[in-house]
This record gives sequence, C-alpha cells and structure tokens, in this order.
Amino acid sequence: MTTAFITHRDCWLHDMGAHHPECPERLSAISDRLIAAGLDLYLAFHDAPLATLEQIVRVHPAEYVRHIRENAPQSGIVHLDPDTAMSAGTWQAALRSAGAGILATDLVIGGEAENAFCSVRPPGHHAERAKAMGFCFFNNIAIAATHALEEHGLQRVAVVDFDVHHGNGTEDIFANDPRVLMASTFQHPFYPYSGTESPASNMVNVPVPAGTRSDGFREAVAEVWLPALRSFAPEAIFISAGFDAHYEDDMASLGLVESDYAWVTQQLKAVAAESAQGRIVSMLEGGYALSALARSVTTHIKVLADL
Repeated sequence: MTTAFITHRDCWLHDMGAHHPECPERLSAISDRLIAAGLDLYLAFHDAPLATLEQIVRVHPAEYVRHIRENAPQSGIVHLDPDTAMSAGTWQAALRSAGAGILATDLVIGGEAENAFCSVRPPGHHAERAKAMGFCFFNNIAIAATHALEEHGLQRVAVVDFDVHHGNGTEDIFANDPRVLMASTFQHPFYPYSGTESPASNMVNVPVPAGTRSDGFREAVAEVWLPALRSFAPEAIFISAGFDAHYEDDMASLGLVESDYAWVTQQLKAVAAESAQGRIVSMLEGGYALSALARSVTTHIKVLADL
C-alpha cells in the first residue's frame, strides 16, 4: 500500500498578514522539496474535502463554529487574538484542513493507504474545545482521531505530538478520555505555558528545557513515550507533526535535526505495526524555517513510505 499525501489549494488562501510566520509559503516549500526529492512519484495525492459541520461538532461546540464563521471577513484581516487572524480565505482553508484529516482517516482505516500525511494549514493543535489560539481555529488532529473512534468504531487511538509547543488544545479536548492516549514533548517554559500542571492520567507529557537536542528528545521518546504507547496498544496513531523543534527554527530553542524526525517516525511505525495494523495519520502543525521544514517533512514522509 502507498502513503497518501493530502492537501488542497484552498490551504494557501489563508493569510494572516505580511511577515506572519504561519504563511502560505510553508506549503509551497514542502511541495517543492517533495518534487525535488522525487517523492511525488511514490505518493498517492488527494485533494482534501471540506469537513462537515457534523464532523467538526464532535470536537467543537456548534456555537464556537458559528463564532469562527461569523468572524471570517469578506476582505482584509480580522484578529481573534494577537497571534491568530482570519482573512477571506481562512474559513475555507480551515474546513479543508479538518477535512484532510477525515479523508486520511478514511483511507488508512479503510485499507486504501497504509498511512497518510496531511500538508495543510491552518494548523490545529492549539485550538481548544471552544477557543482559537496559537494560529489554530479547528483542532484538525482531534477531529480526525474522533472520526476514527465514532465513525469507524475504533476503541483506542493515540495522539503523538512532537511540535515544539505543547498541544494544549488537543489536551483540552481529550483529557480524561480513556479511548485516547496523548504523548507529547515540548519546550518548557514556553508558549502556551501549559502541560505541566497535573495533567490527566491519559496525558504522557514530557516537557524539555530550551537547548535540548537529539539525545534528550530521543531519551524522552524511548523511555517515556514508547512504553506508554505499547501498554496502551492503540488501534491507530495520529501524529501532530510540528517541525519547529528543528535547530534552524528561530521561533524556539530546541536542537532537533532531520535524522531525529526520521528516528521518531521509525519508532512510531514500529508501534503501529504491533497493534494498529500500521495505521498512521500525520498532520502538519508548526515549522517556520522554510528550508528546515521542507527537509524535515520530506524525511518524515520517506520513512512513512518506506523509501
């Protein structure tokens, strides 16, 4: 089976203003690098559908979804907080981003793809149940994982987050849900300054200090994540794939490199092979140094696709 690559041109239309780090060029850099590396010949490309209201309200209250829709401008930019803004293209892009995770889940659980990567924006893991923040509007990975549970009848899913920032939104949505195990590493103290105060028992949070490099990251994964994941035995793994812990990314202060993303992807593939029939859905979160982002995503996809 192939690796599915899911995106949509609508995701380029979300624009939070000149010089904003979460920019459309992020997706262009990824696409260009995939072509340059020759990976486009080995992937199954899919256009992301629009997520439906029914799919989104499994995670976000209908009133919140209406609030996002009503704030979408016809032109110009509207800020929901100092970091998070909407343009005329944001609403459509957000529906495509959530829809990508839905399609990826259907393809992987349906056996049409072994795994999938969603190259989408806006990202999602900071979006809480009823709050947009941190460049995020809808929690794409939570919507996808909930789709697996409620539409496909899975009993246990894992969400793994290696973005440099804590996935506070995903934790807000899944805390104390026995069907979900969330494992994450994140720089701390750092935005959004969460994840360390008495997390729920299904949260495997590993905060790491600024300056942490490969050894510290790999130790956290090997000694904390992997035993918890294997004990939980997920039936599918959902990855919040943020690449802003890369040492070239100056929005944070960790020191990972491409080989670290290859290694952690290999570890997650091994866990998925043991209990999840190999099923992995990976969704883009952060990563703002364009070259490092593109190289890291390409490395991640190479491992997913066994290339």
